[in-house]
Amino acid sequence: MTRSCTSFIVSGLTAGIMLSSLATPALADKANWTMTSTWPENIELIEFDRRWVENVQRVASDEIEIEFFAGGTLMPVTEVFDATETGAIQAAGDWPGYWAGLNPAFSPLATTTSLFNGVDYLNWIFEWGGFEIYQEVYGQYNMVYLPFAVTNNESGLRGGTKLESLADLDGKRLRLAGRDQGRVLEQLGGSQVTLSGGEIYQAVERGVVDGAEFSMPGVDYSAGFSEVANYWATPGWHQSASAYGVMINKDAWDALDESTQEKLKVAAEATMAWSLAFSERRATDATLQFINDGVEITRFSDEDLARIQEITNEVILRGACENPMHAKVYHSMVSYLEHYANWRDISAPFNMSRTMDNLPSLEELEACL
Repeated sequence: MTRSCTSFIVSGLTAGIMLSSLATPALADKANWTMTSTWPENIELIEFDRRWVENVQRVASDEIEIEFFAGGTLMPVTEVFDATETGAIQAAGDWPGYWAGLNPAFSPLATTTSLFNGVDYLNWIFEWGGFEIYQEVYGQYNMVYLPFAVTNNESGLRGGTKLESLADLDGKRLRLAGRDQGRVLEQLGGSQVTLSGGEIYQAVERGVVDGAEFSMPGVDYSAGFSEVANYWATPGWHQSASAYGVMINKDAWDALDESTQEKLKVAAEATMAWSLAFSERRATDATLQFINDGVEITRFSDEDLARIQEITNEVILRGACENPMHAKVYHSMVSYLEHYANWRDISAPFNMSRTMDNLPSLEELEACL
């Protein structure tokens, strides 16, 4: 072996040792997170959580490892908020509406009654200040929040009782999630029944409730509702769309470098774009399955839906004046709808959002701030 070759090999070994020593701290600094969910294994919405985790591993596997547990396997789902806030775990997938008892502002961050559709949430979160509002609300609980999924209009009411008009809701016991949703139902003469997702099937089967809503048709079908519900009342005015995301303990977030944080955000954005198409395809396929199983579909009239909108506006203002943060969320949402209308309405019928001329005024909402 010549001296020049020997020198080259020695230099190469030296460089390798130096790179190895530099790499060791980086590997040692790799974040290891524990994440769980509010969704158990048998609820299709868990796919949103899994998709985000997979996307994170695609773009940041050298910087972070996330061990994911389905809802209920690591702790009761009612404990995941506190566990994330305190840092007992680093992250948890959720639906913000579950925490409305802590702060009613969480409710519109999760869903709206007769207001947003899925594209509205997408637009509002990315370009009209919605993302910052999520940070403000969750930030009060030592968390960063990455919205990573949206779904469009939920199914509606399913059960053994045929519901064809608002008059049919009078005196009925209906499983309905959400404080604002319950307030609207109350004014329509119905009674809100609170049940967890796992309790709905038996409640409908046994006639404990006259009807129940849960989620998108794909989720509802996988939960077996076609086996116990002969009737399906549409549209799902109670949840015109829904948003989901991941709660992240702020200390765990701050421990990441900025480039890793950006990768987690990019993973959330990619998951959100996929989630809308995924859930709409599943909703379409499941609707055909419900029809093939003999479920009868009814629809509330335009007049009935206009009445629901009137009551919804009253409920929005009532909640806004009870809580300034609740008011701030709705003020931002209505501001978006009014601003977007400048383009949305002239592009109809080829637009991507709802055209509405009956909303709470910004002045009324500002009075509640």
